[in-house]
Amino acid sequence: MLTRLLRRFLRPYRGQLVLVFLLTCVQVACQLFLPTLNADIIDQGVLTGDTAYIWRTGGVMLLVTFVQVVFAIVAVYFGSRVAMAFGRDIRQALFHQVTGFSAQDVARFGAPSLITRITNDVSQIQILVLMSCTMLLAAPVTIVGGVIMAIREDGPLALIILVAVPVLILALGSVIARMIPQFQVMQVRIDRMNEILREQITGMRVVRAFVREPEESARFGAANDDLTETSLVTGRLMAVMFPTVMLVVNTSSVAAVWIGADRINAGDMQVGALVAFISYLILILMSVMMATWVAFLAPRAAVSADRVEEILGKDSSIANRPDAVTALPGPSSLEFRNVEFRYPGAEHAVLADISFTCRAGETLAIIGSTGAGKTTLLNLVPRLFDVTGGQVLVNGTDVRDIDLETLWAHVGLVPQKPYLFSGTVGTNLRHADPDATDEDCWEALEIAQARDFVEAMPGRLRAPIAQGGTNVSGGQRQRLAIARALVRRPAIFLFDDSFSALDLATDARLRAALAPVTADAVTLIVAQRVSTIKHADQILVVEDGEQVGLGTHHELLDSCPTYAEIVESQLTREEAQ
Repeated sequence: MLTRLLRRFLRPYRGQLVLVFLLTCVQVACQLFLPTLNADIIDQGVLTGDTAYIWRTGGVMLLVTFVQVVFAIVAVYFGSRVAMAFGRDIRQALFHQVTGFSAQDVARFGAPSLITRITNDVSQIQILVLMSCTMLLAAPVTIVGGVIMAIREDGPLALIILVAVPVLILALGSVIARMIPQFQVMQVRIDRMNEILREQITGMRVVRAFVREPEESARFGAANDDLTETSLVTGRLMAVMFPTVMLVVNTSSVAAVWIGADRINAGDMQVGALVAFISYLILILMSVMMATWVAFLAPRAAVSADRVEEILGKDSSIANRPDAVTALPGPSSLEFRNVEFRYPGAEHAVLADISFTCRAGETLAIIGSTGAGKTTLLNLVPRLFDVTGGQVLVNGTDVRDIDLETLWAHVGLVPQKPYLFSGTVGTNLRHADPDATDEDCWEALEIAQARDFVEAMPGRLRAPIAQGGTNVSGGQRQRLAIARALVRRPAIFLFDDSFSALDLATDARLRAALAPVTADAVTLIVAQRVSTIKHADQILVVEDGEQVGLGTHHELLDSCPTYAEIVESQLTREEAQ
């Protein structure tokens, strides 16, 4: 998965990667040339007392060092740009993929896990690319070039490299192999931490209201301890790596000095050559360490790549068909034809055999007990879920045959839990129509009975709204969500228990103001209050996912015991009539 992901997202930057490699080769060549110059200074300058030669060769060393530094800086610059662009592209692809998921897909992965994958997991892969561009590319060139230069200095002494490098690779490889399962566990536990944090921050009021701080602290503490335990295990393994590297490096250096001293005494080797050989030996071993260090990052990046690829490779369960309808002419209509819906793996259907028709200018109200399937029924219209049986038709066309953008532009949904985005009142209203004017926004606010409190807010349409709309009341949040749907002026209005936080007087005024706006539209209202829906053209009564009644208020009073029972629990006999 990691290789596939790297190949896919690094392909646009092949030219820059080639440039980074060429720059790195020049840098490494300069680095490998310096020990040879140093050896010449020792053998032909210091030992012979030739000061002029020392100055000349030293000047060459300074020039080579300057070239090395310049090329290293440029290589790191372009390597960093590639890594940052790579991370940006993956995050953009993930965001585009997740926003195309159905509600069912999002529920399957979970919001905390999706957030972790888009942030933490992408960062792990990005770090691997960054380290590869700035460190790993230089390692093999340094190793190969260093071995050649070491053999050039003294062939028999180079046998030390044949022992030191495999020992170092085996030692570090065994440590990395033990880290891989720990990284897999770590990512899962980071998901769990994010999930608990998200729940506790979002539900802070509930936690305090029921004095659950000790229990929630204990739950967070348990997840934190699990993550800490895994991090400590990986940390201890990492702590072994550098002492191991230094042990091999120092042991090899001692062996080189020991054997090299005997060869110098025998006249088979010069002092400068030994110094250069030790420099090459350290360069080779440090390059092995750097390569191993990047290899150490690879297991965690591989785990993250699997998680990222799981998202990118997941086709949304709600997708356009190749010949999708892109236009819905004619008067608006909505029809449910023997609709059934059940969640994957569920034994019982959430909705079964639901049938009704609602035409332009008509209002269909849906009422039933909690958990009867009312919200699920509404969610089938914009294809937040797809039916598992029957058909949902908009303007006579099955919603599964309609282009998603066309369908969504046709529908205005006010969800059961109205959500406002961080920004201003105006930006929230313009989520429905980015081209809406201030007059359009004020008109929608007027109809939604929200104009009075928006005018009282500092900045009015530019008044700030906190994430989730937490700086306004529940009723104000509902009215702003209704105004947002009105800005779009859709052909189908879906109100999912959108009047529950309003008092009866505001509810009545809002419904009266809505009447002219919805005169040419299909309107579906899910409600718990009979007073909100008693004047609807049709009322659908749902019980345990089944349709138990369909008709007007007065018809259902006589023909549907379930509806009559609901009415009796809320209204007096006189009010019911």
